[in-house]
Amino acid sequence: MGKVLSFGELLLRICPDGDGEWLAENKLPFYVGGAELNVATALALWDIPSAYFTALPENFMSEQIISYMDARDIDTSKIHHGGDRIGLYYLPKGKDLKNAGVIYDRANSAFATLQTGAIDWDKVLDGVTWFHFSAICPALNQAAADVCLEAVKAASEKGITISIDLNFRAKLWQYGKQPSEIVPQLAQYCDLIMGNIWAAEKMLNIPVPEGIVEADDKNTYIEQAKKTSEEIIKQYPKCKWVANTFRFDYNQGIRYYTALYTANELLVSKEYLSEKILDKVGSGDCFMAGLIYGFYQGNNPLDTLDFATAAAYNKLYIPSDATTATVADVKKTLAEND
Repeated sequence: MGKVLSFGELLLRICPDGDGEWLAENKLPFYVGGAELNVATALALWDIPSAYFTALPENFMSEQIISYMDARDIDTSKIHHGGDRIGLYYLPKGKDLKNAGVIYDRANSAFATLQTGAIDWDKVLDGVTWFHFSAICPALNQAAADVCLEAVKAASEKGITISIDLNFRAKLWQYGKQPSEIVPQLAQYCDLIMGNIWAAEKMLNIPVPEGIVEADDKNTYIEQAKKTSEEIIKQYPKCKWVANTFRFDYNQGIRYYTALYTANELLVSKEYLSEKILDKVGSGDCFMAGLIYGFYQGNNPLDTLDFATAAAYNKLYIPSDATTATVADVKKTLAEND
């Protein structure tokens, strides 16, 4: 088996507290992240051969960040060097990326200025058997969307397994295109499509009945996940697996469960309840990494789903973009929640 290559923009997450104490204390916590790097980091931690492809400027910041990734056993040798800056985003501590308070500072970043024809995909994809990216990439601008299409076409021609996370970031889709105009042409190349019923509606035009949110009923959501998954498989015949996550606020914590549709069957995970969590960022990325971890090793779908769900739940207690939980940690969480 070759490497799993994750493709996307590396970001620095700046975390001011909500009360402005960072100004008085001259302390501003930050984390190295980006959805796809979070996946690559988890896979490397779990001893899956993991590579990461992004664009970074040639400066000492990039050198230090690459050394940081190298120390985590992520293959950074394919990274494209060029452009002027690293992308940033600001998110108050403890908030969700879907929160209205997120501030993106990604314009004219090295990744956002990538153009088609600039990357030798044959070289980048050499030795790769799985290619992963997210719908955050094509949300930046038309050029980034075109580069994504170029990438999945090249990966598909090489017979590489392709996965996409249908991450929706409303503040990023600002270049005159709706996700549903861009993402379907990328999804047609994917073997694994992960998201939720609402992301599938927004990005793939697969409708969700009105009033389903207000219903707040697990059985209703699971039933809709099956319908949405069946429609995805019908519209995108290359797709073998469709995964859905369901994460809802529960007091100060989280109610969390997931589903996986494959071989005409919907598998549903156990449900996790938490009264309090530490960090919502990166949980979905950890779930995706868990799916890749299982499928890469040929594990059965239910074991793969259970591992991925436990890994994602674990991440809610880890204050960083990427998980630091080992396979043993995830298995312990699984055992404790039997």
